Amino acid sequence: MTGHIDPTKEDFAAFRANDRPGPIHMLNLVRFRDRAAYPDGREATGAEAYAAYGRESHPVFSRLGGRIVWRGNFELMLIGPGGERWDECFIAEYPSVVAFVEMIRDPLYREAVKHRQAAVLESRLVRMAPAAAGSGFGGT
Repeated sequence: MTGHIDPTKEDFAAFRANDRPGPIHMLNLVRFRDRAAYPDGREATGAEAYAAYGRESHPVFSRLGGRIVWRGNFELMLIGPGGERWDECFIAEYPSVVAFVEMIRDPLYREAVKHRQAAVLESRLVRMAPAAAGSGFGGT
């Protein structure tokens, strides 16, 4: 079974077409492979390969104004599929859709993303518009 690792061309086109002004938040939920799946057969755990992705992509991410605005450690699924678990949970902020697109088109990032592809078994990447926090549910 192939997991959700990269966006489809259609989903990426829809992402780019919705180029509203202002920052975007990207909720990342990532599950690693036990052993990374590098095409050249090199040995690494999924966590090691994802760490390499983080190190190598960081110069591009930070140069374009990206930052991590929230990170958490997964504990358990209270509502949702019982077997679902995530190794990395974070929200990345980008100044704009254009900044995100520039990142993934950057040659240095494109080289780094090979580690992500080797590392990831399953993922979710959810685009969100930042909104004001509150003291309660339902926008209050």
